[in-house]
Amino acid sequence: MRCLSCNTILSSFEATRKYIDSQEFVDLCNYCFKEIGDTLVVDERFDLMEEADEISDVDDYDEDC
Repeated sequence: MRCLSCNTILSSFEATRKYIDSQEFVDLCNYCFKEIGDTLVVDERFDLMEEADEISDVDDYDEDC
């Protein structure tokens, strides 16, 4: 699965993020999701989160996006 915005391969954590209302997958990497994340209500699988998925690390994430 790839990010709909920047085409980066999604991690398991990113690939399982869903909108609460529709239960459709968001399909955005953490970097792209950060821009709109405050305006959406989503369901996230924190059990799949790895160190690379930390949202606070997204500021430095410009290698692939």
